[in-house]
Amino acid sequence: MTTYHFVGIKGSGMSALAQVLHDQGETVQGSDVDKSFFTQKALEEAGIPILPFRADNIQPGMTVIAGNAFPDDHEEIQRANELQIPVIRYHRFLGEFMQNFTSIAVTGAHGKTSTTGLLAHVISGAKPTSFLIGDGTGKGEKEAIYFPFEACEYRRHFLSYDPDYAIMTNIDFDHPDYFADVEDVFSAFQEMALKVKKGIFACGDDEYLQGIHAKVPVVFYGFAEENDFQARNVQHDATGTTFDVFVRHTFYASFKIPTFGDHNILNALAVIALCHYEEIDTEIVKERLLTFEGVKRRFSEKVIGTQVLIDDYAHHPTEIKATINSARQKYHDREIVIIFQPHTFSRTQTFLDDFAESLNGADRVYLCDIFGSAREHHGQLTIEDLQKRIPGSVLLKEEETSSLAKHKDSVLVFMGAGDIQKFQSAYENYLNEQ
Repeated sequence: MTTYHFVGIKGSGMSALAQVLHDQGETVQGSDVDKSFFTQKALEEAGIPILPFRADNIQPGMTVIAGNAFPDDHEEIQRANELQIPVIRYHRFLGEFMQNFTSIAVTGAHGKTSTTGLLAHVISGAKPTSFLIGDGTGKGEKEAIYFPFEACEYRRHFLSYDPDYAIMTNIDFDHPDYFADVEDVFSAFQEMALKVKKGIFACGDDEYLQGIHAKVPVVFYGFAEENDFQARNVQHDATGTTFDVFVRHTFYASFKIPTFGDHNILNALAVIALCHYEEIDTEIVKERLLTFEGVKRRFSEKVIGTQVLIDDYAHHPTEIKATINSARQKYHDREIVIIFQPHTFSRTQTFLDDFAESLNGADRVYLCDIFGSAREHHGQLTIEDLQKRIPGSVLLKEEETSSLAKHKDSVLVFMGAGDIQKFQSAYENYLNEQ
């Protein structure tokens, strides 16, 4: 019996896959940098060893699963090659693994993680389900029938997958360090669509997804009347959002979700459409939609004193707008304060004006230094280039978060895909000392 060693186990997909294999009774360990990541808590709770990177971690009889951020000359990968141990890239391993289930790939420029989490929660209420979510959460049910998983378009990694179904939430230009433009992104999704074996559920309100061609049925969902699954009669109250679903212009059922924002309605519609197609009991779908508690770092709320603190992963202008709109719907009578940390220099450079436009939708904006990535440590611009485009915005240092306390009765959204959590932690520590 092999030991699965994960090179870069704290990565969001890697940690989730490690949990899936561990749950299924496999022996799992991994290595990573010493820095703390939000993904490692679940690994530690499962008792999965996390080691510092070292060539000696690799021993005969192992199978090495390598994170996509780590090059072939990484010391552990080199050691595995010397020992002639199998080295399988994360997306290749996942592509083979999913063949054991009815697999559902959830992909799109935005909303992948939230939709995968929602889908896993709903389906697992009806049938045994294993799942892999991009917030670092994974579960392996030994008798699983379904396997919803997050499928990332970056570097066209999702072309390693041949899923039974795919949910496509939207197409937008992102990852400018790899994709040339939105047409390049579309070509990747088009290629992926041709690999789906049973059916595609695509947001028909997205102009690019309307052009997707496939060998299988494409079911469209959205707000527009021409969609196969349409949301109508949307209503909000303090506890969430209610809407009616019409299937090809015929009333199907009313649903409620405990969240706000059009993007959350669309995510729910995708799940409803797939469950309808798979003949999952409507009452189970209703109940599970209502009990979904969200995924990590997606509008995660905490009340401290008179302030609401929200941790959110939004790192693209489209996502920032959606998060601000959700905050305004839920907290319509409060000041919305954004604490934003841009993620990667290339993304910040490409969308500089778009970031400014979306952030200007908040009442107040604080900006943190640009967070690089494993692939990209520096760039030609600085956070001041963004600050100039946002009137009244303020630069924030980790050791100076006390200035946020003046926003009494406000909603503070700590937003970004880097380590923005350290700013929230610093501010919470300041509040606890008062």
